[in-house]
Amino acid sequence: MRKLLTFAACGAFALGVAACGDDDGNGGGGGDISGTIRIDGSSTVGPFAQAAAEEFQARNPGVKVTVGTSGTGGGFEKFCAGETDISDASRPIDEEEEVPLCEKSNVTYREVQVANDGISITTNKNLEVDCLTTEQLTELWQQGSKVKRLSQIGPKLPDTELTLFGPGTDSGTFEFFTEEINGEEGNSRKDYQPSEDDNVLVQGIEGTEGGLGYFGFSYYEQNKDNLNLVGVDAGSGCVRPSFETIASGNYKPLSRPLYMYPSEKALRKPAVKAFMDYVVQNYDSIAEASQIVPMSQQQAQKATSALGAS
Repeated sequence: MRKLLTFAACGAFALGVAACGDDDGNGGGGGDISGTIRIDGSSTVGPFAQAAAEEFQARNPGVKVTVGTSGTGGGFEKFCAGETDISDASRPIDEEEEVPLCEKSNVTYREVQVANDGISITTNKNLEVDCLTTEQLTELWQQGSKVKRLSQIGPKLPDTELTLFGPGTDSGTFEFFTEEINGEEGNSRKDYQPSEDDNVLVQGIEGTEGGLGYFGFSYYEQNKDNLNLVGVDAGSGCVRPSFETIASGNYKPLSRPLYMYPSEKALRKPAVKAFMDYVVQNYDSIAEASQIVPMSQQQAQKATSALGAS
C-alpha cells in the first residue's frame, strides 16, 4: 500500500492541493491542461477527493484543485448555487429538497459513484467494547435517549460514563446512520458533540475516557492504533467493518456507496472533464492511497457509463 496521505503533508482541504502525488496513473491529461476545480461536500469522501486531486495535479501542474468538507448537505447547497464544480456526497442527492434547489438554479449534473464506505462505531482505547447490536445502537442514539452508560443497554457492557461524538446535521453520514439505525432520517439524540470534520470526532473520542462515536471507515483506518473498533450485530452475528466486509456487503446495515456529482456546466471545462475521467479510470489506486474501500469492477463500469461523454 502506498504511503498514507495526510492532511498535514499536502495541505488543508480548504487550500489548493499541493502537487505531491505520483505520476503513475492512467488518463487525466498530460500536463497541458490549466484551470481551477472547486470541490466541496462530504467529509467521508474528502480523503478520496484529496488523493485524487494530488495525483491529478501532479500530472497537470497548471490545474488548481480545492477540496472543502462542509458536509454532504452543505456541499449540495453550494453546488446548487453554482459555487462549486463537483459535490462530494455520502448519500444520493435529496429528491425533495436538493433536486428542486438545483433545478431552480438550472444546475444539471451526473451522479458518479467513486468508492464505498462502512460507517464505523469507535470508542476510546480504554472503553473496551467488542460488539453492539443494532437494537442497542438504537437505544443509545435515538431521539430522547437517556442512556449515559453502556451498562444500561447491556449488563456485560462497561459502566463508564459516555461522552458521545458524531457528525453534524449537514452530514450525509448523520442522515444515513439515523435512517438505518433509528428508522428515520434525522432521528437522533441531541446531547452529543457534533462536527462536520471527522478529524475532530476522532480527536474527541481518542482524548475522552468515555468517548464513543461514529464516522467514515477511512478515518478509523488512519487512526486505528488510537481507537477501538466496535462490531455491529444486525441479527446474524457480529461483523466489524473492513475492506472485505464493506465490499462484500456483509457489514450491515452501515455499508454504503460514495459519490461525486460533477455539474454538466463544469464537465464542459477540459480540466474538470479530465479530472473526472482520471477518477473513474484510477479509482482503485486513489482508494488505496486514501484508505477508502474501492468500487467493484461492476460499480466502476457503471461509474464510467454515468460519466459518459460531456
